[in-house]
Amino acid sequence: MRIAAPTVRARLTLWHAAALTLVICVFAVGVFVFVRARLYSTLDEQIREDLATIDKVYREETGDLGELALRMGTRFEVAEGSTVIYRTAGWPPTGATPFRRGTTADAAHRITAARDERPVRQTLWTLAVIMATTIPCAVALAIAGGYLLAGRMLAPVGAMADSARRITAESLGARLPMANPGDEFGRLASVFNETLSRLDAAFEQLRRFTADASHELRTPLTAIRSVGEVALQRSLTAEGYREVIGSMLEDVDRLTRLVENLLLLTRAEAGRILLTRATVDLGELVAGVSDSLRVLAEEKNQELTVELADPVAADCDAAVLRQGITNLLHNAIKYTPRMGLIRVAATSTVTGDAVIEVQDSGPGIPPPDQQRVFERFYRVDHARSRDSGGSGLGLAIARWAVEANGGRIELESVEGRGALFRVVLPRS
Repeated sequence: MRIAAPTVRARLTLWHAAALTLVICVFAVGVFVFVRARLYSTLDEQIREDLATIDKVYREETGDLGELALRMGTRFEVAEGSTVIYRTAGWPPTGATPFRRGTTADAAHRITAARDERPVRQTLWTLAVIMATTIPCAVALAIAGGYLLAGRMLAPVGAMADSARRITAESLGARLPMANPGDEFGRLASVFNETLSRLDAAFEQLRRFTADASHELRTPLTAIRSVGEVALQRSLTAEGYREVIGSMLEDVDRLTRLVENLLLLTRAEAGRILLTRATVDLGELVAGVSDSLRVLAEEKNQELTVELADPVAADCDAAVLRQGITNLLHNAIKYTPRMGLIRVAATSTVTGDAVIEVQDSGPGIPPPDQQRVFERFYRVDHARSRDSGGSGLGLAIARWAVEANGGRIELESVEGRGALFRVVLPRS
């Protein structure tokens, strides 16, 4: 038969009772030893005083020893050598009655006195009985008090457990109660609440991602289906069928890019993309990206300028960083109007960090949207972005590419006056 482990409340109660019992017992033993030593010290002092008094009377007048014996109530014996000068009745003390003795002697005589120990022993016995009676009562009170105290101390844990039991995936906005945020239970509840906040944000992001991904996938699929149905309902020429197939292939290409980007982000977040770091000349990388996308800028009559300072190097994965810079520059070309200006630069800071800037003269990004443009599927202008073929994943991939190389992306934008994306990489 397996015995259930005691609860935390029971363990706290037992520890509290055991500790208090140990303290009480040590205190009681200490008091008893101190009182006993004090009583016997007092008794020895009385015997020494008796010996001094007897010696004084003996020296002054031997005949007064009998009267002294009656007045003191102390048994004693006075002897000179082997001759007994005076001895009280009942000397030497014998029998069951305990006596404590003391002796003083010189060249002329020897005096021995004894006092009854029964008052001292009776006092010690009374003290022992009192302690033996009160210690169990104190232990019982310690157990009861410890049980109540443990219950009050653990009450916040019970309240947190009850609240946590009611939290589900649909109610992640609920939080655990905090009676005192400054104590241990308050900090524990705060940690759990922070975890719930992160879970709530993750679930919300997952729901939003699922809805956005479904919408992004549904749009090209609907277009493919519509074009196919129209082609089946009508008799078209060979040229007409080629146009239909070309339109369908464009949508398929869009779906392919979307799925590839999603797979890339998923693999990146799972840590399944291994980076190969090397010292990279960022000037050459920026120039290469600009040359590959310059044709897109020329189609919109945009002016694309590249500014390169002295050789700027950084330790990074060239392919991953190239993809991030490509997405930033492609995003700038896409949102900059015709005849607009785009500037790409590679420089270094006074601290030696490498900096890549992509600046455009587009519509800019409103302040409320600046913190969200790097989220998946987020668009400042949903209709325009979708019409231009964007999937809302370019900036999310760009941020991952930069952060995976140990850098960060900074955004500066004024609505209506363009945007500046700044990539900062640690110096080589």
